[in-house]
Amino acid sequence: MSHKSPLRLGLMAAGALAAFAAPAFAQEATEAAPEFATAAETAFIFNTLLFLIGGFLVMWMAAGFAMLEAGLVRSKNVSMQCLKNIALYSIAGLMFWVIGYSLMYTNVDGGYFGTPMPYSWPDAGAANEGDYSVASDWFFQMVFCATTASIVSGTLAERIKLWPFLIFTAILTGVLYPITGSWQWGAGWLSEAGFSDFAGSTLVHSVGGWAALAGAIILGARRGKYGADGKVTPMPGSSMALATLGTFILWLGWFGFNGASQLALGSNGDASDISRIFANTNLAACGGVVAAMILTQILYKKVDVTMALNGALAGLVSITAEPLMPSPLTAIVIGAIGGVIVVFAVPMLDKLKIDDVVGAIPVHLLAGIWGTFIVPFSNPDMSYGTQILGIVSIGAFTFVLSGVIWFVLKSTVGIRATEEQEMMGMDMAEVGVEAYPEFTKV
Repeated sequence: MSHKSPLRLGLMAAGALAAFAAPAFAQEATEAAPEFATAAETAFIFNTLLFLIGGFLVMWMAAGFAMLEAGLVRSKNVSMQCLKNIALYSIAGLMFWVIGYSLMYTNVDGGYFGTPMPYSWPDAGAANEGDYSVASDWFFQMVFCATTASIVSGTLAERIKLWPFLIFTAILTGVLYPITGSWQWGAGWLSEAGFSDFAGSTLVHSVGGWAALAGAIILGARRGKYGADGKVTPMPGSSMALATLGTFILWLGWFGFNGASQLALGSNGDASDISRIFANTNLAACGGVVAAMILTQILYKKVDVTMALNGALAGLVSITAEPLMPSPLTAIVIGAIGGVIVVFAVPMLDKLKIDDVVGAIPVHLLAGIWGTFIVPFSNPDMSYGTQILGIVSIGAFTFVLSGVIWFVLKSTVGIRATEEQEMMGMDMAEVGVEAYPEFTKV
């Protein structure tokens, strides 16, 4: 009979207990194992995350527009521009929920607009159908709508009254922008015709530019801007530092603007394409800056910082219609031509006595037209004829109806500040709070 020590007996008992309990532990472990998401669920999560991240980046562009405009207007009008920008973003958000989103995306079916009604999304806790959450898509599309209104704000600065501007904003964001957007992004008639505008060179930027142009013509120039002899009086902005900050904020937001317009982040291919979009977007902006700097140095013997800033934005607008397909060199050239457009278009508008305070018409309208037109150069599946059809139809619709709305507002409530209010500055005339109360108004 062999001798067994107490320690050995204890180990043998523990082993027997473990062997007895192993099946039960295995069963419990199996039952407690986490349920891993399916491939479809994973794609849904990443697609939704793309919309949300892209959406808050585009929302941040509202701050960029506010700072850009605050820097490019005179100090006596800075508070007014800040107020207009937070107000237009809020109005756009409300109008896009009340009518805009449904008008743009619901039951368009190859037609000209959808169903005008408030939009809704699934209840809390409910699983969404489709490839992304409903509310994430609404949020992403809403911030694009607000961007369109921001473009108008800068052009008409320093002489337009607050409430008529906001009335126009409500109509633009609730009706005009959603209708033209439905033609392409809502699967309307332009989409069926083969028109292409990846992230909105025309559908967002040129729409805002056409609305701004109509407003600038009907509103008229700032008093003292143009002399009877054709002389243009410079009216320098209050802060190049703020304008530069605004430009960098817009540049950052554009990665959400263009990148998230891929509309999917559920595969290797989508992630790779988004990365390519980021790179091309950045290169186009760089091309716009450098082209504007070189050209102003040649033409004026000095580099104009405002032209450099708007060169960046024009490069970004130009690449927005097709940021995926171009090669790096092509993206740079597309952006550079956008910068060139700005340098030549700003003095052209002055010759026409169209007063665009921040240069939004050259940046958003003209560069938007250029970027949309050149899409077939890098995407051979597209047609120049169809691109021109989209540019002209959207431009005519927006310009004519915007002009009618501006004219009606001018004839009824009035849209222009009085001469005394304009001289005083819109901060004191309409806001009551000066941005720089310690400084003399200029």
